[in-house]
Amino acid sequence: RFSLLMMRLLCVLLSVLGLASATVPLGGMLSPQDNEARQTKLLSGYWNFKPDPQCVGMTQKWFSAPLPAPTMVMPVPASYNDITEDPTLRDIIGWVWYEKVFYIPKSWAGERIVLRFESVHYYAAVYLDGVAVVDHYGGHLPFEADLTSLGKYGQGIRLTVAVNNTLSPVTLPPGEVQITGSGDPMHPKGYTVQNTYFDFFNYAGIHRDVLLYTTPLARIDDITVTYSITSGGDGVVHYNISVLPKCPPTSTIMLLDSNGRPSGNGTFSCQGSNIVGQILVEAKLVKLWSPASPYLYTLQIQTDVDVYRLASIGIRTIKVTSNQFLINNQPFYFHGVDKHEDSDIRGKGLDRPLVVKDFELLKWMNANAFRTSHYPYSEDWYNFADSTGVVIISEAPAVGMRQDVFFSNATLQHHHDVMYEMVRRDKNHPSVVMWSVANEPFCHSALHTDYFASVANFTRYLDPTRPVTLVASEGVTTDACGQLLDVVSVNRYFGWYSDSGVLSLVSYQLNYDMVQWYKKYGKPILMSEYGADTVPGLHKDPPVMFSEEFQVAFFEQYWSVFDDLRHKFFIGELVWNFADFETGQSIQRIDSLNFKGVFTRQRQPKYAASALKWRYEALTEELGH
Repeated sequence: RFSLLMMRLLCVLLSVLGLASATVPLGGMLSPQDNEARQTKLLSGYWNFKPDPQCVGMTQKWFSAPLPAPTMVMPVPASYNDITEDPTLRDIIGWVWYEKVFYIPKSWAGERIVLRFESVHYYAAVYLDGVAVVDHYGGHLPFEADLTSLGKYGQGIRLTVAVNNTLSPVTLPPGEVQITGSGDPMHPKGYTVQNTYFDFFNYAGIHRDVLLYTTPLARIDDITVTYSITSGGDGVVHYNISVLPKCPPTSTIMLLDSNGRPSGNGTFSCQGSNIVGQILVEAKLVKLWSPASPYLYTLQIQTDVDVYRLASIGIRTIKVTSNQFLINNQPFYFHGVDKHEDSDIRGKGLDRPLVVKDFELLKWMNANAFRTSHYPYSEDWYNFADSTGVVIISEAPAVGMRQDVFFSNATLQHHHDVMYEMVRRDKNHPSVVMWSVANEPFCHSALHTDYFASVANFTRYLDPTRPVTLVASEGVTTDACGQLLDVVSVNRYFGWYSDSGVLSLVSYQLNYDMVQWYKKYGKPILMSEYGADTVPGLHKDPPVMFSEEFQVAFFEQYWSVFDDLRHKFFIGELVWNFADFETGQSIQRIDSLNFKGVFTRQRQPKYAASALKWRYEALTEELGH
């Protein structure tokens, strides 16, 4: 028998080795849809669930038979951490197991059949009746398994998913696992701690929907859409459609307006297995997408056997100058929030009522932007943003890269894979206006700049139409990454983490700092975070830290500098944070919450929410967006 220490080591080793075995398949990752040629079947709901605290499931091959008793019920989608009253499950390090029996309808015979997971955090190994079909490393993004050759129609199929939440130096976000050996008399052998370097709770589980869907065997596999506006004001939709296994004998491609009527004129041709073409909408008829007027067209693609309707066609352009961010050649100023996917009970599990509620609050406060701090969100967020005109800075899960050991070749390859998956999923959302490749990493040596030069250039290769940023937190004198970016994004907490509570210094320090960033790099500057922890209901006058009055006074010091600099090189402000969110336990985090939200975790407003609403309302009236 293995000792507890050896089992812990094996558990961690298996999770890290998964990274080497998990490969990112090429090809498309279009959102499933129901139409005359495609069908879907949702597998979300109640699943059997079993924690594996001793990490024996893999060696005992739990995937080869129904999970051994006792099991419990676990809702999908949801993080598993806060569902039960068991503190060991909340803080488990390693494996948990999910299981569900499903059926493929007999009517689906002859179709291509795909099993899709929208997000599993962190490493997932998937089995059907004991046979491995797919694995995936990294949460937040979808992955699939082609089940066409399975041939099991109308009979029960046991789906088993092993999930491992361990973070290592080669994951994103990175982490380190410490396992006590014989040299620590204050902890028992095998005592395990997951060290992380980010300030939010490491929720895990099947976080988004699981579903089956069909396509014809000869199918539309991927769509890439870009836009241009001619000198005469015509809007042009450029498209590249991958069709497998080859370009079809007949195709019809139409651009439909919001009423379903054809718009524009275009041409296309087959180039290998791709349909490449464009549709031009004349200036007098075109309706551009913008935050003030988020008009959406639909690109309808029909082949002899398949149909796909891409309903997120927003004709708009993006350009960055030395001091401006332009949408449709007009200056754009970001005034919005940073967020988290985080809520009571379900953790980071997809919460559709919360998505709608949050967009209602963004509308109420006149926000026009948010950053997906610090990972890609569910595509539901992007769809709502497309239709409401809220722009998104979409961020990779590279948060906490605060040690040189995290900058390995293995991490770099994984970072490339993550950027590929992000761009592949979200490239056609007009609301996505910029990619952020990391949050607050080390960036002061050649090791760091070589790493991020590779990531930034690879992202531009994947998508040359959007600017690339990285969110910096180091001092302007030591930072070496601004030269790699199109927009310099900076997090600053003058008056909170430095010179704590001294509001009289904030505007002086902030103005000096922002000017130095611009002098150094000559690129637009975005304030990607600023904020102060605020305990709801705590009132102090004169304002003191943690009171609602202090949060507002703190913001006002920043706003005075923003208003001066936004006429020069300053392109936006994102407050940290939209709502309070769960963190790990520490003496700095009462109730294990980061209280920097302008709303509580339950979406109730603090005093600062109204102050922010009034500011953003004034900015909207002045700027028109």
